[in-house]
Amino acid sequence: MAQARTSTQRHVEELDLLQDQPRGGDAAEETLDESADPLEESGRTIDSSEDESVDDMVVEDIEKFENSFVGINKRYRLINRIGEGTFSTVYKAEDLEYYKYNNRWDIDERERRKWSSPARAKRSARKPHYVAIKKIYVTSSPIRIFNELELLFDLKNSDSVCPLITAFRHQDQVVAVLPYFQHQDFRDYYKDMKISEMRLYMKSLLTALRAVHNRKILHRDVKPTNFLYNKWLNRGVLVDFGLAEREGTDWQQCNCTLTPEERRYKNTNSVWQQKVAAWDVTPSMPKTDTRSSRRANRAGTRGFRAPEVLMKCTQQTTIIDMWSAGVILLTLLTRRFPFFHSADDIDALLEITTIFGRKKMKEAALLHGQVFQTNIPSYSEYGHSLEKIILWCTGRTDSDKNAPKKELDDEEKDAVAFLYRLLETDPSKRITADEALRHPFITKAYEESEAEDDVVDLVEV
Repeated sequence: MAQARTSTQRHVEELDLLQDQPRGGDAAEETLDESADPLEESGRTIDSSEDESVDDMVVEDIEKFENSFVGINKRYRLINRIGEGTFSTVYKAEDLEYYKYNNRWDIDERERRKWSSPARAKRSARKPHYVAIKKIYVTSSPIRIFNELELLFDLKNSDSVCPLITAFRHQDQVVAVLPYFQHQDFRDYYKDMKISEMRLYMKSLLTALRAVHNRKILHRDVKPTNFLYNKWLNRGVLVDFGLAEREGTDWQQCNCTLTPEERRYKNTNSVWQQKVAAWDVTPSMPKTDTRSSRRANRAGTRGFRAPEVLMKCTQQTTIIDMWSAGVILLTLLTRRFPFFHSADDIDALLEITTIFGRKKMKEAALLHGQVFQTNIPSYSEYGHSLEKIILWCTGRTDSDKNAPKKELDDEEKDAVAFLYRLLETDPSKRITADEALRHPFITKAYEESEAEDDVVDLVEV
């Protein structure tokens, strides 16, 4: 195993990945743009403690990993498997060489020393320190692996973003060593969160997204299992940059970047509009189309992709992550996970249409030079309000028309007003992470925190 650390600070090993050839063939490449289904993957990230019993299959998996990656057990004591996804497996491990290095990445240790007395800090100086070891599958493209490590290294000092400690390579295997963060499974708390707790959750997530977006990086896979949240500390960490990329990668001009006048001219003179004018009716879809199909990055998880990703926008920006954040907030407010559960991109578009209606989806499609059509009669022209969706999902609708109309409470209305800014089908109108952190719904979290501090001060007096 190649040396990757110095006596003062750990560094990312220079991985000569670009010269390698990806393994797995076409079958592997077909799935590279998609994470596992959110319902399947939600149970694959667990918070383990050392005294927790480890499944025999996990023990066997750990032994196999240690035997295949020579020298890993001399530096780390693998404890449990805590995550399993489409492209990697993550293990909890004790760092056996922690005290040989300058561990500026250790947020928890910094906080502990900050608030501990010198005597207590000395007593706990030799306590075990844990890391997360991410084993990246050999079927992953070498360029993808290199890209993930490079982005993690660039984000090493960012707020609420999981930093990269170091990385190793042994033959065709690559592992990334990351901090281990205690967190709770999303399914254990999302149904019981109060609005004040949702506010803190979203504040932490948006803080991470602001740091990522300020560096012009698209995460592309924002979802609950990629945001490790500790509800006791009101702190979360954004992880898994396996699908992330820099803004502007493989861009080709899309109609959404044109001025309204230019876009109107292109749409008016398009093949579709010429057929509409000639036939004086909406034409049917052609059985054969000689034009080349549009190719665009569709990386992400089903149910969390923004409309522009589904519509193959060729100039996607960091704003796509804000839609995913909106889906998480919608999940919290409706108490339904996953909220969207589509089989493919067409199903996903129809699910969004159910809420926002045909008119808005047609406008969104035209924005990207596409045409949206459906003959399913159950989809209304204007869809349903988010307020109605939340009331319906939480069982607050009444079939009795004479019964008093049920409404959301004031805090829920504040959350919905914020949700509309996140779930905006036009990406140019969608709120950014920086703007979101200044939105009244989020800033109220600061006010509530200050109020709690005042209560503590009064108690101490």
